[in-house]
Amino acid sequence: MGEVRTVVVGAGIGGLTSAVTLAAQGCDVLVCEKAAAVGGKMRTLMPPAATAGIDAGPTVFTMRWVFDDILSRAGLALEDIVSLRPARVLARHAWSEDEKFDLFADEARTADAIAAFAGPADARGYRAFCTAARSTYLSLRDTFIAAEKPSMPGLVGRLGVQGLAKFSRASPFATLAGALRRHFQDPRLRQLFGRYATYVGSSPYACPATLMLIAHVEQEGVWLVDGGMHALARGLAGAAEQLGARIQTGTEVVEIVNRNGRVTGVRLADGTFVEADAVVFNGEANALAAGMLGPGARNAVAACAPAARSLSAVTFAVVAQTEGFPLVRHTVFFSRDYADEFAALFGRACMPEDPTVYVCAQDRSDEDDPAQTGPERLLCLMNAPANGDAATSDQAWSQPEEIERCRNLMTRRLAACGLTLRVLPQGEAVSTPRDFATLFPGSGGALYGRASHGWQASFQRPTAHTRLTGLYLAGGSVHPGAGVPMAALSGWMAGRRLLSDLASTRTSYRVAMPGGISTG
Repeated sequence: MGEVRTVVVGAGIGGLTSAVTLAAQGCDVLVCEKAAAVGGKMRTLMPPAATAGIDAGPTVFTMRWVFDDILSRAGLALEDIVSLRPARVLARHAWSEDEKFDLFADEARTADAIAAFAGPADARGYRAFCTAARSTYLSLRDTFIAAEKPSMPGLVGRLGVQGLAKFSRASPFATLAGALRRHFQDPRLRQLFGRYATYVGSSPYACPATLMLIAHVEQEGVWLVDGGMHALARGLAGAAEQLGARIQTGTEVVEIVNRNGRVTGVRLADGTFVEADAVVFNGEANALAAGMLGPGARNAVAACAPAARSLSAVTFAVVAQTEGFPLVRHTVFFSRDYADEFAALFGRACMPEDPTVYVCAQDRSDEDDPAQTGPERLLCLMNAPANGDAATSDQAWSQPEEIERCRNLMTRRLAACGLTLRVLPQGEAVSTPRDFATLFPGSGGALYGRASHGWQASFQRPTAHTRLTGLYLAGGSVHPGAGVPMAALSGWMAGRRLLSDLASTRTSYRVAMPGGISTG
């Protein structure tokens, strides 16, 4: 039996799950990753003062059923590659020293907390919001999230009359901010649940109300990954290798080569040509349209205009002594004017004067820990415009003065809520939109692909299939979207489509086809 020779370009989560999927079906898989380690955006940074890496990418693990299903179809189990613990506190939120609110995995516990924080009317509103979020998630789980090529007519057809009526009650064509006004009187709660838009790099004032489904996703389970999120990437890489895939880090692909409209392989930075029957590109899809992978792949996908980009970020990965505010694993310090924050990010393309700051305290659990007696690892993140590739940028990301200004903005917001960070000497590593634009070519620094603004945006993302025969896409810039489980699904979809196409066109390759992914 001949083997299907496949090159996976990029060892992000999508690339790794595609490698697992393909290798499990007997394909000859080579994963080429230009960085020194696997993970893509799921990376770590290690300032000189750190004794262990600091997660500097995704920090929240949800929808574990995606990984359970992908790995089980490969004859493996998630528990074999990573250790997980369920979180009880999803996140702590603060607006000032006297305004603090915890969101719990348990819906009843959260409702009681909301009643104490904002009153019984908003507790009832929260219950109704949870019902709408659950209904939206269940309506879209099979028809959109796990659908390989979604469309509005297809969505309507798969929902049926009753499903469409239930889906419509969630006001999918309203904005998330508009939907939240119906459920919550307290503006702080609207702000809290509006933050779900930033999970896909978007504005709650422009994204569809369907993103409320993230609330239900979190209630189904947020997991703490022992060893940090990068342990998941390492575990998936190990699983792919166990199945026979080869992973080469420090190996940059500079060209996807085609002959007569079909992929024939890739060319590496050192000039080596690697022959392949198919290529899975796990990078920013826009890099193809920009010609960054050679002229042969330029027309494989449509370009994403800079104006349609999602958010970028300024991050500070630090080793610091904390004082004052009691952190948990995930803590959000909200700005006082959320609408102006997004007007600055998307309208004026600049850093807001009072940004919301997210802090991941990697060495803490989700409940109150005993007081930290020494320095700890923190990732501090502020949303930023995706203008890291601009020839002339008002942000001047390469200037130390702009970095210092961002640091001061962050420090001021944290201090307003009672938190002081004393960063150790040589205990800081900073990333800006310019850095992200360099790390992920074609993105301009955008971390989530296309922004999910307007109800049509989700249908405008590229899918696994491209215009170039033999080229497939995976990653957060393609369907089903940004986020760790979505990127994992994209890799599974790329592998499934590749195997299906080869099975139907190359009879010399006898490959076992996986069935549909389970979403139960």
